[in-house]
Amino acid sequence: MENSPTLLFVVAAALTNDKGEILLQQRPVGAQMGGLWEFPGGKVDLGESPEAALVRELEEELGIIVAAQDLVPETFASEPLGDRNLVLLLYRCVKWTGTPTAIYASDIRWALPQDMADLPMPPADYPLVRKLQGI
Repeated sequence: MENSPTLLFVVAAALTNDKGEILLQQRPVGAQMGGLWEFPGGKVDLGESPEAALVRELEEELGIIVAAQDLVPETFASEPLGDRNLVLLLYRCVKWTGTPTAIYASDIRWALPQDMADLPMPPADYPLVRKLQGI
């Protein structure tokens, strides 16, 4: 019997402003997939709920405070990643405290979903973009 791949759970946020734009961050040059634009978020630690992980990641990466109850599950993507399988959970969030700042990322920008397909992004993010374009 063949070993099944290890699942790697990652959470991401579609932080949405009142113009319908969504915040993207640019991965630092030198990091894996450096220079690509992505939804802010990160790995879910062992024993951590996806919502708690996203609250933690948004504070670490952008310096904003989000309440777990303000994270609305939107969609997910699944992508092979070497000997692992990435499961990317996307939550929409329209309410937070603070001003998003590029703490970890090289840059941040607001973009409409229809403009995101033209940006270089990690492969797992494109199905999420297509879903957001349909909303």
